[in-house]
Amino acid sequence: MSTQVSDDVLDGHQAVAAPPTSVRTILRGLARADSATHVGVAQVLVGIAAIWAVFYFLNPNFLSATNLTNLALQIAAVATISIGVVLVLLIGHIDLSVGSISGLAATVMAALSVHAGLPGPVAIILALCCGLLIGLVQGLIVAAFAIPSFVVTLGGLIGWQGLQLLIFDSTGAMNLGDPSILGLTNTFFQPWVGWVLTLAVVLATGAATARRRRRRAQLGLPNVPAIIDVVRLGILAVAIVTVILVFGVSRGIPLSVVIVLALVVVTDFVAQRTLFGRRIYAVGGDAQAAARVGMNVNRITVQVFVLASAFAALGGILSASRLTSVTQSAGSGDILLIAIAGAVIGGTSLFGGRGSIWSALLGALVIGSISNGMDLLALPSPVKLMITGAVLIAAVVFDAVMRRRRAH
Repeated sequence: MSTQVSDDVLDGHQAVAAPPTSVRTILRGLARADSATHVGVAQVLVGIAAIWAVFYFLNPNFLSATNLTNLALQIAAVATISIGVVLVLLIGHIDLSVGSISGLAATVMAALSVHAGLPGPVAIILALCCGLLIGLVQGLIVAAFAIPSFVVTLGGLIGWQGLQLLIFDSTGAMNLGDPSILGLTNTFFQPWVGWVLTLAVVLATGAATARRRRRRAQLGLPNVPAIIDVVRLGILAVAIVTVILVFGVSRGIPLSVVIVLALVVVTDFVAQRTLFGRRIYAVGGDAQAAARVGMNVNRITVQVFVLASAFAALGGILSASRLTSVTQSAGSGDILLIAIAGAVIGGTSLFGGRGSIWSALLGALVIGSISNGMDLLALPSPVKLMITGAVLIAAVVFDAVMRRRRAH
C-alpha cells in the first residue's frame, strides 16, 4: 500500500461509490464517526450542548461570557495533559504519572523562579526539560525491559510526588510573581487577533480539504459530496466566530486557549499526516505486526512517552500560572483521572490504535463543563467526585462495548 493510500485510510474514507447528495446524506456525512468508540465530533458536541442546556436551566449564569471564559481557562491545563495521554493510549499503553509530572514541573519552575531567581522563560524551559527527561526514563524502562507501562508509571506517580515534596521541604507554597509566567493565563488578546486566526484556520482547513479531495481523485478513489466538506468548513468557521464573540464580550481571547488550540492542531497534523503519526497508530493497532514490517516499536514507545511527559509538564505550568502559586498538592487530586477520562470520552480507545488528538480537547470540555456547572450549583465535593467517577466508568464501559461490537 502506498503512502498516499495510507493517508486516505487514516482519513476514514472508504473506497465506495459516493451516495447521491441529499439532506440525509449531508447529515450522515457530518455525523460520520472516525474515533475508536464510533463517537464522532458531532456526537460529542451534541453531548456538550445537552450538558450546557441542563446547567443553563439550573443556573442561567452558566452560559454567561464571563463563566465560559473561566471554563476555557480552567480546562486549558487538563486539555494539554490529555493530549499526551491520547498519544500514549494510541500506542496501547497508559501513563499514570502525568498528574505527578505536572505537579513536579510546576514545582521546579516555581523553585527556580522564586528561590533561585531565574527569569521566567528560563524556569519554564528547564521545567519542560524536566518533563522530557522523566518521559525518557520511563519510556526506556517500558521499552527496554518490556515492563507494563501501568506498573512503571504507577511507580512514577509515587516517586515524582516524593521528589516534589523534597523540593518543597518545609515550604508550604510558592507564590509566583514573574510576569512572563503569570502572563501565560492572564494575557488576553483583542478580538482582531481572533479574526486573523479565524481566517488563517479556515483557509488552511480549506486548502487541506481541497488537497485531500484532489489526491483521492488522482488515486481513483471517490470523495464524499463536496457539499459535506463545504458545510463542515462553514460549521468550523461559525464555531470559531462564536467563540471569539463570547471571549470579546468578556476579557478578550486568552493566550492559554490559543496555546492549547495550537498544540492540538499541530499534534493532530503530526498524528494524521506524518510517517511518525502513522507508526503510532500502527503500533497501537498491532505492535507485533508493526515490528514485522520493520518499525522500531521500542523507539516509538520511548518517543511517545517523552512527548506525553512534556505535555504533562506544560499542563502543570499552565495550571500554576492560572493559580498564581504552587503548593505541595499540585498535580494531585483528580487531575490524572480527568485527563484520562477526557481522552476516552472524546473517543480515544483504552485498547490502542484508534482515536484523535481532538478528543483531548473535546473530552476536557465535557469534564470541565460538568465540573464548572457543579461548582455553580454549589454541590458538595463528595457528590462532585462521585459524578466525575461515574462519567469515567461510563466512558470506559462504552468504549469496551463498542470495541466488542466491532470484533463481531
